[in-house]
Amino acid sequence: MSIKLENVYYTYSPGTAYEIHALENVNLTIPDGQFIGMIGHTGSGKSTLIQHFNGLIRPTQGKVLYNGEDIWGEKYNLKKLRSEVGLVFQYPEHQLFEVDVLTDVCFGPKNQGLGQEEAEREAIRALEQVGLSEKYFKRSPFELSGGQKKRVAIAGVLAMNPKILILDEPTAGLDPRGRDEILDQIAQLHETRGISIVLVSHSMEDIAKYVERIIVMDRGKVAFDDVPKEVFAHYRELEQMGLAAPQITYIMHALREKGMDVDVTATTVEEAKISILKAVHRSEKGQKLSN
Repeated sequence: MSIKLENVYYTYSPGTAYEIHALENVNLTIPDGQFIGMIGHTGSGKSTLIQHFNGLIRPTQGKVLYNGEDIWGEKYNLKKLRSEVGLVFQYPEHQLFEVDVLTDVCFGPKNQGLGQEEAEREAIRALEQVGLSEKYFKRSPFELSGGQKKRVAIAGVLAMNPKILILDEPTAGLDPRGRDEILDQIAQLHETRGISIVLVSHSMEDIAKYVERIIVMDRGKVAFDDVPKEVFAHYRELEQMGLAAPQITYIMHALREKGMDVDVTATTVEEAKISILKAVHRSEKGQKLSN
């Protein structure tokens, strides 16, 4: 189940004094089972882009294909597309509206045609997968903390069994512990369900640990699209876009400049630790040989 964008442009308020070119000549493929990070500064076009993935926005120019079919073609079933390509917005209150958590999460599967019992089964499974136990099921979603609301919003999309899950800034407004918990659960969902995940963020630190591919948006265009190591190698260019590479990148480059033979492409603490220990071992071995 793949999404493909071909030469996509999008303009807000075309032909007016408020015209804004949000996307320019975007070409991307989101394949099966990939865990992708999408990063960009505020106004880079990333939120506009992801709304093209499930047909919430129609491109001004270009094509959006799902499994080879143009989603804006005549008689295309956009409702089915939106149940297979799930989008969780940055602000969960935009997606929560029922009297209690369980009823809210049941809404999607019931809208797909499932009966009450089957919808509840899917809803409970989704809630458990995002770490919400039965004690929350009958509580109003508006009484929950920010992190819990995000989990309910994610569960509401998961209950429809999407093939692709898109999360727009899922860690915004959370403390470090809450951020790590949400990201760990998203990574676990990718592993257990095997679905494609697009994680949108403005923070390199948030996604460096998890994703296998990073798409960097800048002024409506795809600036970089590669594995994390290759993207972070351009950390100076990223800084010019108002982005920062993970702290590990800067630490490893500083160590290299001091003469330590470390791997500057390390992107996680674990990779950096291994590289530094190896460098220290080589240095000690060299000193022994010279003595």
